Amino acid sequence: MGERMQIGEVAERTGLSLRTIRYYDEVGLVVPSARSQGGFRLYTEPDIDRLQLIKRMKPLGFQLEEMRDLLAILDPTPDSPAIEDPEARLAEFSATAENACEDLRARLRIAEEFAATIRSHLDAGR
Repeated sequence: MGERMQIGEVAERTGLSLRTIRYYDEVGLVVPSARSQGGFRLYTEPDIDRLQLIKRMKPLGFQLEEMRDLLAILDPTPDSPAIEDPEARLAEFSATAENACEDLRARLRIAEEFAATIRSHLDAGR
């Protein structure tokens, strides 16, 4: 099964907070592979990969149910929900992701223009 890590190491490796990782466990997105005798969550590399996948969904605005469905297609587990017409659903998710990326690029352009405006004012004052 590979090395098992406690939640603190997983948080460090993924950049997610302990609270977020626990929440993903509570809602069933990433269930730890095991528990220690003391009841501590233990994670493996596939668990970390799954958390990284979720982390990439977050800025694109995917909701929990969408994440659950997308994970069922991209990284199915025995308790994953059955997805009707996974290819069509994946195409929908792809379109959603592309639209979200375009929105983020537009917001970034606006932010960069604003930062340039501030820089120009700073440079003019020197």
